[in-house]
Amino acid sequence: MSASGVDVHVETYLDSLLLMAATVRMDGLDGVEWAGAVMASPGGLADLAAAGFTGPELDGLGANDLVLAVRAVDEDVLAGALAAGQEAAFAGRAGASGPAPGSAETPPRSVREAADRLDGADVAVVSVPGPYAALEAHHALSAGLHVLLFSDGVPLEEEIELKRRGAELGLLVMGPGAGTAVLGGTGLGFANALRGQPDHRGAVGVVAAAGTGAQEVSALLSRWGVPVSHVVGVGGRDLSEPVEGCMARLAVRALADDPRTGAVLLVSKPPAPSSAQAVLAECAGVPAVAVFLGLDRMTLPAGVTSAPTLEAGARVAAELTGAVPPPLSGGLRERVAEAAGRLDPARVRVQGLFSGGTLCYEAQLVLERHLGPVHSNEPLRTEHGLPAPAGAHVLLDLGAEEYTRGVPHPMIDLGTRLDLLRRQADDPSLAVVLLDVVLGYGSADDPAGQLAPVCAELTAADGPRIVAYVLGTEDDPQVYSRQRAALEEAGCLVTETNARAAHAAAALALRRPELAECDL
Repeated sequence: MSASGVDVHVETYLDSLLLMAATVRMDGLDGVEWAGAVMASPGGLADLAAAGFTGPELDGLGANDLVLAVRAVDEDVLAGALAAGQEAAFAGRAGASGPAPGSAETPPRSVREAADRLDGADVAVVSVPGPYAALEAHHALSAGLHVLLFSDGVPLEEEIELKRRGAELGLLVMGPGAGTAVLGGTGLGFANALRGQPDHRGAVGVVAAAGTGAQEVSALLSRWGVPVSHVVGVGGRDLSEPVEGCMARLAVRALADDPRTGAVLLVSKPPAPSSAQAVLAECAGVPAVAVFLGLDRMTLPAGVTSAPTLEAGARVAAELTGAVPPPLSGGLRERVAEAAGRLDPARVRVQGLFSGGTLCYEAQLVLERHLGPVHSNEPLRTEHGLPAPAGAHVLLDLGAEEYTRGVPHPMIDLGTRLDLLRRQADDPSLAVVLLDVVLGYGSADDPAGQLAPVCAELTAADGPRIVAYVLGTEDDPQVYSRQRAALEEAGCLVTETNARAAHAAAALALRRPELAECDL
């Protein structure tokens, strides 16, 4: 019989990263059926109620109160999971006795106090619930700090106000929902370990309104031996019409003045045309390439090139610095032909299970060239949304809100994706399962190790083929080559870029191996 329980910590605030860490620690234990670390905000309490936690111990709690909740197979597992959650949540805090009042170790009570203590600090990472995030970001700007606004749920009007103020002060406001940045070689949020910066003007600077898009282009450049000076993630709404590319424009100007940056690479899901043109205008006189996925027409200033995919954009940017990227064919056509020969003729459908929203969107663009309509929960493709008709090609962004309410992001916790992957075994129409595996700081310790056994089982006998793309570098904690090898040993067809994975999936579905290297 299951056992359920909660552990309440009043007036104990944790940011979203620590909440995710505690949730993953508890949920990963054998015998745990459900686990969550949440702040007792209305939304957090609603998530707990949906999971069956509604006891009197939750009455009267507020947004500054922490709740660890677990449902397990028995009382012993319950107790162990709650203890593990506490350990993960409070690992970085002082001991029970705490530091002496007024000592240097006393936690700062404001952003300004923290900035005053840290000599030379120039960036604040804000990761608090959306209703409070803009205020803390304003405090950081007042302290003279650039802001990485990791928080979601910030109203659009507050984002506009923050970014206009930041632009007036010459300070970056990266976000809301900015999950990726690499500034001066230091990764913030979800970031990859990139090649070191040069002493001369020969690196690529990335400005991105797309998190995994920024990660793919910077990881590719690093694997090709091309230095990356900075990766500035500006948040997914920055190039919308209301925000007008405010921070992207400031970031381009900053990179143009950076002595280490020799070329600028712009990355975004479909921007508003007016915002795209405003950002491009800042690139006049700067070697630059724009990857504005889904935006077909734009006026390019002198010296600016456009590219249709993340891979193509990274390649052009590398060439602008004088580098020569290596060929990436890798016998993909032959591997697709061999995999297609093992597919039953009735298998014609593609199913994508993505952890990266930009990667999901780029795959849609590629697949629709070959297969026609592709249905998705990715909001930029509303003309082919969900629910999809029977037999349709479907790509799911599992990092979208409907899949992450009350559970960690799929880059951190693969539970949702593993469950969905197992469900594909009973679909006789399925030809290809398309996966991305995102490495780097903040991502799961061994994602390929978790995926490989399920992939091997799914592809056994006459099952569907698995096409996987591993986003990462050899210096990432998970080690790119090890992750790729684990998937290949499980029978997956692993490609070197996201666009190549999508081309390979279409080639398999249509039994046309030549499409695997189409327009690459």
